[in-house]
Amino acid sequence: MTEALRLCGTEKVLEIGGGCGYQAAVLSLLSRQVFSIELRLELARSASERLQALGYENVHIHCGDGSLGLKEFAPFDAILVAAAAPTVPEPLLEQLHDVGRLIAPVGAEDHQQLVLITKQGSKYATESHGACRFVPLLGRYGWKDWELL
Repeated sequence: MTEALRLCGTEKVLEIGGGCGYQAAVLSLLSRQVFSIELRLELARSASERLQALGYENVHIHCGDGSLGLKEFAPFDAILVAAAAPTVPEPLLEQLHDVGRLIAPVGAEDHQQLVLITKQGSKYATESHGACRFVPLLGRYGWKDWELL
């Protein structure tokens, strides 16, 4: 997924599904700035503390519904979604910079396609990167509304 984003070091990246912070650390070495959203507060806190302790100064961890993105920090040059949704969340597409790239697993809960979407003006080009299976994206534009869980 990271390779498909074709990062060159100057990008502002949004990661959806921050988990323990590993992917954010990798992205931070390949881009200018990383914003990561994690749904679970305990994971967001521990990832933030871990990354700070390890000296990753260009990573910013947020807790919340990743399917909504982070509109206040948009636009993003690249977005990596590490959880599957039935369709690509519209708010994430809206937060892509022109010629921005988004990679996400999209499809049914038990089987998805990894898709790379490139924004070109007001249009989007999509290419498939094969079959995959990810945990479901929870949130308003995911499989389940996490506030109801």
